[in-house]
Amino acid sequence: MQIINNQTGDFIIRRCEPGDLIPVMEINLKTLPEHYSDYFYESLLAELPEAFLVAEHKGKLVGYIMCKTEYGFSNFKKLGFVKKGHVVSVAVLEEYRRQGLGKAIIDECVEGIKSKRCDELYLEVRCSNTDAVRLYEKMGFFIKQRLKAYYRDGEDAFLMAIEFTY
Repeated sequence: MQIINNQTGDFIIRRCEPGDLIPVMEINLKTLPEHYSDYFYESLLAELPEAFLVAEHKGKLVGYIMCKTEYGFSNFKKLGFVKKGHVVSVAVLEEYRRQGLGKAIIDECVEGIKSKRCDELYLEVRCSNTDAVRLYEKMGFFIKQRLKAYYRDGEDAFLMAIEFTY
């Protein structure tokens, strides 16, 4: 049974299902230089289906977001370990960008992460990806630090995070 989280115009945002993993991997290959093993996708789907979402347009998958939860030091100067959501990967096919789809996917992901009572959500983004950085900032994320040579090609990343209050 499909769990539809949101519908915006012709776009449906819903939970990823095992049968969606091949199209998700294809979107990843077309849009991002970072790639993962089949098992990695499967394990994230099993761990946190509430925050592994796909965007569908007229029956075709056009975007996705996948996350995991972990415990670690806060990005917001809280003492001790906190439960954090981590956006592992988010992508929208080029021809479907600039239509609010990225924001809609992230909004739904935030709700999934909150349902797991995480204290914060963080992600890494290429410093050169100014459109994504601006979108994350509009959504309430803050740049917490610059990670030198984070990506395989040597590019730096911004670590960005948003804190939740309940």
